[in-house]
Amino acid sequence: MAQTKAERVFFDKTEFNDVMIREIVVWRLPEPVPPSVHLFKYRLFYGSAGERVIGYDNERGKGDHRHVGPVEEPYIFAGWEKLIEDFVADVAALRGAK
Repeated sequence: MAQTKAERVFFDKTEFNDVMIREIVVWRLPEPVPPSVHLFKYRLFYGSAGERVIGYDNERGKGDHRHVGPVEEPYIFAGWEKLIEDFVADVAALRGAK
């Protein structure tokens, strides 16, 4: 039986004029990354080279969480579309956009 590979389901990278970067990557996996129970692995980053300002990820052993500056807090994953919506809203609020 062939093992199913990870499939990238979403990618977007935006480089703003003020040297800030927003990058979103979401993969569908054949099995969850513990302790997450869903089939997605993700990395959402907003910051500059070497400095994360906002981030969302589900690192193995940590599960779903987000970073705002130096603070790390749990994140309730309710689908990858909602994940992206929440992240984009956080970035827009930080940048002062409506």
